[in-house]
Amino acid sequence: MQNTDTRPPLPAVEIRDIDNQSMVDAGFQVIDQDLVRLQSKPLKARQVIIRLDGCILAHQFTNLRLRSRPSLPDQFIAFVAFGPDASGSVNGLQVRHDIMLAVPPSTGISLVSDPGYESMTFLLRPEDVSAHLKVRDLEDSFHLPQEVQVLHVGADSAGNLFAWGKRLVEVATADPELFNNKEQRAAAQADLVDTLLTTLSGTSKLEPERRERTRQLQSDIVRAAERHALAHADERLYVTDLCRAAGVSERTLEYAFRAVMALSPTAYLTRIRLHRVHQALLQARPGSTTVTEQALNWGFWHFGEFSRAYKDCFDELPSNTLRRSADQS
Repeated sequence: MQNTDTRPPLPAVEIRDIDNQSMVDAGFQVIDQDLVRLQSKPLKARQVIIRLDGCILAHQFTNLRLRSRPSLPDQFIAFVAFGPDASGSVNGLQVRHDIMLAVPPSTGISLVSDPGYESMTFLLRPEDVSAHLKVRDLEDSFHLPQEVQVLHVGADSAGNLFAWGKRLVEVATADPELFNNKEQRAAAQADLVDTLLTTLSGTSKLEPERRERTRQLQSDIVRAAERHALAHADERLYVTDLCRAAGVSERTLEYAFRAVMALSPTAYLTRIRLHRVHQALLQARPGSTTVTEQALNWGFWHFGEFSRAYKDCFDELPSNTLRRSADQS
């Protein structure tokens, strides 16, 4: 049967310096992020993707506190190493430079990244990882995760893995064309797999301490409240509704949001709704909607306050976003 897919092939190297939300929302066609900015400051972030023949390396950096919900496609397993100055939380667990994250296919996580966050994500096909583990006789020392796992690696091993990825990113940034060569991609992939498996052979599953278990519960509370708010976005929601959805008291809800997001529940939900308006304006066809319509759709009734909050979050007025979307259509 003739192949009717006319999409151009994805480049081996993609580099994006990000200073506005629309560039984040465009994505890299690798990991869905669903990102929300938690600080009203200019965004300066960088994403680099290196596509090898059987795996992908993704590097991310941000200068702002962000909430994202990365979701893996079904063909990849992910291993994440964190930069030496990275901080934040994953599903309520503290990000540290001496740990790694293992994420099975078709799985999402809740990530809060602090300013200066930097990570290196290694995406491989599960069957390829299994085959390498079998040949190296490492099947008993490391098992592919069936759920999100935090792995204790040690500062030296985790740092070496992150540094290896950083060197490859620097090479790709300096000379992207180098990775258009099949032999160069094959050599980089062999080195990547070898370095990653060497690191994984010395890992152990990290059992959370009491304080971390508390943060996990708080993260679960936040996710439950967030799911309810998004499912009822066209309704006027109150904190009472979020407490009922999460099954907790107002004080517990407040503590959870402050601990996980460093925002009150109402402030955080306002952020989510602002991002939904922003996405709707970016995706609008010329003449299909107005700023007022989208603001009302997402529960903003005071348009002066809405415009100020929108500009604080995205560094432009909503009318400018809609106009820019029309110009690009």
